[in-house]
Amino acid sequence: MSLKRNIMIAGVGGQGTVLASKLVARAAMDAGLAVRTSETIGMAQRGGSVVSHVRVSDAAIASPVLTPGSADTLIGFEPGEAVRCLRYLRPGGCIVSNAQTVAPASAALTRTEYSGEAMLARLRDCGARLVVVDGDAVCAEIGSLKALNVVLLGAAAAAGALDFTLEQLEAAIRATVRPKFVDLNIRALHAGARA
Repeated sequence: MSLKRNIMIAGVGGQGTVLASKLVARAAMDAGLAVRTSETIGMAQRGGSVVSHVRVSDAAIASPVLTPGSADTLIGFEPGEAVRCLRYLRPGGCIVSNAQTVAPASAALTRTEYSGEAMLARLRDCGARLVVVDGDAVCAEIGSLKALNVVLLGAAAAAGALDFTLEQLEAAIRATVRPKFVDLNIRALHAGARA
């Protein structure tokens, strides 16, 4: 039987979705697995939708892009972005979502209300296994809001949604992140796993 894990990471520009996908890819490569990644970036600035596709297997992977219904894991750095990507999640898949929202620019422009609770309710009702993380509280605990991406990777690993251990992700952090940010990111990883 072949190991295969399809992971979608969804957020907004500036939240670190691309780095998160690089860390998972590095952990896969270090484990001797095949990996393909791809990013879809909505706006070329902070605040636009960013979606990373990560495919991991012990066999060759033809395409880096996930098809609807193929993601085993959906990691939402923002609940509305997770809802936007629900069609990619397979039945019985796992969602790891941040509880805090980032209101889209369209809400401000149209003066409409954006409800993060409504987005979380939609995630709760979709039939998937859902892990909600209070990202702001965990980031406050470690002293940096910039490590939300790694907090959510830690939560996903602890939930068994990545097939990588915290130690494998730590090694990926040491190999990928600039040295001055390594300790912060390792603290974020473990804080996310505890959350």
